[in-house]
Amino acid sequence: MFNDDYEFYNTKRRPSLFSYMAVALIGALIGGIITSYFSPLIGRNPLPENKPRQSSPPIASGADSPVIEIAEKVGPTVVGISNRVNIDTSFFHRNVEKGSGSGVVYSTDGYIVTNKHVIEGTENIVVTLPNGKKIPGKIVGADERTDLAVIKVDQKGLKAADFGDSDKVRVGELAVAIGNPLGEQFASTVTAGVISALNRTVDVEERRFRLLQTDAAISPGNSGGALVNSRGQVIGINSVKIVDVNVEGLNFAIPANTVKPIVESIIKNGKVVRPWLGILGGDVDPVVIQQFKLATDQGVFVSELPDNSPAAKAGVQKGDVIVAFDGKELKDFGELIARLDKKKIGDKVEIVVVRGKEEKKLTVTLEQMPEQ
Repeated sequence: MFNDDYEFYNTKRRPSLFSYMAVALIGALIGGIITSYFSPLIGRNPLPENKPRQSSPPIASGADSPVIEIAEKVGPTVVGISNRVNIDTSFFHRNVEKGSGSGVVYSTDGYIVTNKHVIEGTENIVVTLPNGKKIPGKIVGADERTDLAVIKVDQKGLKAADFGDSDKVRVGELAVAIGNPLGEQFASTVTAGVISALNRTVDVEERRFRLLQTDAAISPGNSGGALVNSRGQVIGINSVKIVDVNVEGLNFAIPANTVKPIVESIIKNGKVVRPWLGILGGDVDPVVIQQFKLATDQGVFVSELPDNSPAAKAGVQKGDVIVAFDGKELKDFGELIARLDKKKIGDKVEIVVVRGKEEKKLTVTLEQMPEQ
């Protein structure tokens, strides 16, 4: 039940922040209709002294809404993605659309980031550029754990999005979603709202996301599109929404600081090369606390350690509870995975473990995660 490569979605009902059904925004059916079940679906002026200089000031233009300039700046970096499959019978051959979604141009030489579920099971990818031109796309790589994927088109001179620092996002700030809800018919749709919350945990189909929450309207086909701040910076990739008759405006995006290292690794290696701590474990919950008589009610319980794993080499033992990682308290396994994903292979990280009633500080040198 425990594993180091903790997955993000969970189809079982479990006590959590959300007791509703989480579904992702995927145009999984022709026409982009969302399924009703768990479907994977986000001149220089000097500043006053003592105030940091902002590299990208908030967009504003007189009495106009800043959303106008945001749309004009970021809209040309958002593309449509059609997931197509071949249907062969004794009488005909057809290439039909299995689903549709959105993507964000990551670099001017044709790399585009989207959701993994957008290109899942595809046989052909067609990318629709902002000018309406359709060109074939090729999958570079995808990452199951974060639901991110990179595709490549043979097109130079594309306008690339400016990805911001999602760690600086604040609750209440402007959030603008740009994508293609329900496919090409509503291409480049812009909706606006605010950042509703940070670091939300959403479980869908045995995988777990830590996401930005927004009330900016997101619909099927927006998956892989951009969530943008007031500076015209992409702060997230639209991915998930909660669908329930009792809720409205609960939409989520993968934070930009999660996206960037994943995309860079896929472009460089064709896959995600991750740092490895090397433990098998899970959240500290009442059952685990009682069974193992733990002295702490939060952290990551270590149930097993693979031989010669980085954690084992550092002195971590079976039964330890990791309560701090890299100088910060650790609440659960999902938080551990999120922090690990921001580290590099070879980084030395201080961890704090509770062993019995004692705390011990250990230093772990992260290694490359073995092939699964």
